Amino acid sequence: MLTLSPKESLILELLLRGDEHYGLQLVAASRRRLKRGTVYVTLGRMEGKGYISSRLEDAPSGEGGLPRRLYRPTALGRRVLRLWTEAAKDLMPEFAQ
Repeated sequence: MLTLSPKESLILELLLRGDEHYGLQLVAASRRRLKRGTVYVTLGRMEGKGYISSRLEDAPSGEGGLPRRLYRPTALGRRVLRLWTEAAKDLMPEFAQ
């Protein structure tokens, strides 16, 4: 059974707004709805479900530092969000946007 938590829904919505994002970008874009301590746990769970995919970006040249992991929605993630949103509108029309 496919499920989508509120945090997962928010992450997919944020990822669908633009190109790839890394975890702290999602935290900033969420306006404090996502927390630094839990975003990566949620991203890992979502990747395991097949809702998102990730890749490591190239390491910054000359600056030292580690490469960041960038996330993007998969086709399954897009479908699940669309279906979940449609179901929520049907079940709770008063909350439809």
